[in-house]
Amino acid sequence: FVEAGGYEREEYWEEEGKEWLRYAKPSHPVFWIEEDGRYRLRLIDRVIDLPPAWPVEVNYHEAKAFCNYLGAKEGLAITLPSEAQWHRLYAQSEVEDANIELRHYFSPCAVDRFRHGEFYDVMGNVWQWTRTPIYPFAGFSPHPLYDDFSLPTFDDRHNLIKGGSFISTGNEALPWSRYAFRRHFFQHAGFRYVVGQSERRKSQSYESDEAISQYCDFHYGQAPFDLPNFPATLAKRAASYCTNFQRALDIGCSVGRASFELAPFFEEVIGLDFSARFIMVADRLQREGIFRYRTPTEGELGQICTIEMERFDFAPFVHRCRFFQADACNLKPLYKDFDLVLALNLIDRLYDPASFLRTIGERMRSDGILMIASPYSWSEEYTPKERWLGGLEKDGKESFEGLREILERDFELIDRFDQPFAIKESRRKYQHTLSDVSVWKKR
Repeated sequence: FVEAGGYEREEYWEEEGKEWLRYAKPSHPVFWIEEDGRYRLRLIDRVIDLPPAWPVEVNYHEAKAFCNYLGAKEGLAITLPSEAQWHRLYAQSEVEDANIELRHYFSPCAVDRFRHGEFYDVMGNVWQWTRTPIYPFAGFSPHPLYDDFSLPTFDDRHNLIKGGSFISTGNEALPWSRYAFRRHFFQHAGFRYVVGQSERRKSQSYESDEAISQYCDFHYGQAPFDLPNFPATLAKRAASYCTNFQRALDIGCSVGRASFELAPFFEEVIGLDFSARFIMVADRLQREGIFRYRTPTEGELGQICTIEMERFDFAPFVHRCRFFQADACNLKPLYKDFDLVLALNLIDRLYDPASFLRTIGERMRSDGILMIASPYSWSEEYTPKERWLGGLEKDGKESFEGLREILERDFELIDRFDQPFAIKESRRKYQHTLSDVSVWKKR
């Protein structure tokens, strides 16, 4: 592959791989060293002549490009294995010992050193890339103190690696572990390939999850009762208050409509939501331009609806958006320098809304615009009662007054109005709500 110019021939590389290729400009695997027309191999503790029976440590893009190259050369369908195929391989293998947990070597070793039935190195030596992007199993829920480990990887950009490497210990050395990394990352991973199967992305014909379907319909479906589309209307109105249009933040972005509506106005739009599954919908709409979901009609009946991005005016600008999983009350430092922050129906779903309001100004430029919309439908399911901004009988204070007391330190109120919306529960049942919208300008 290297001698055939594989690193220079973009026809073997997927679009994401081409971006890495142009950025990194590699000509061979990272641990190979070219000396006088031959290659040597850099190990952790020494450099040796490149052995032919040695695993090649690469990222996913390199592994995939090799499969494409070999498939074209041999006239075969050649792919990386799926996670399920790797488990099938492990189940029929005899793994008694392996180059793992630093038991034998301080580096990889020859691939025929540890035989596991009909195959070698099913476990250990180097991690093995799969073609499967990581996704949550049914019933998955994050631990509140460890929400930044798995959740951010459920974005169709992180692929699973299996089997562990020579240095993997503990949980990493178990076949059931599910670790995933961005496809351009380097993780002491190699690969094996599968011959004779056409590669098809695992895709769902439609999304039936009730919450996702409901919000897809709310964001992209026909608004009922002649009401304007809530996220689209407020996103456009928020942009009308702005004088600078470099960066916008849509926090609590759900399935992305407001973020996309901001894209024609701003050079960069960041959409954040605590739900990785909502982020996955927005990300797929951005990449694939289509998404199907099932909305209930009555009882067990439903209908399939399709979102087609090309029919929206913002379609040419969606590349300006980026979506990430994040906790609004614990944002990372990189989220800063925004000219607009949009927080639609968010604060009454936060566990500490006052903390969010006190710190959001630090992430905005002077004269930046903050738009907050909320029906103030407080619930102890989301927010401890002692952290409600208002609505408590003991002091009789309304939520807007609590919100204003916090924001007036850094912001000037420039507008306030009510915005109605309705969320469809079935064909004949809707949840009608009036959201209090306030617009603030940072001093």
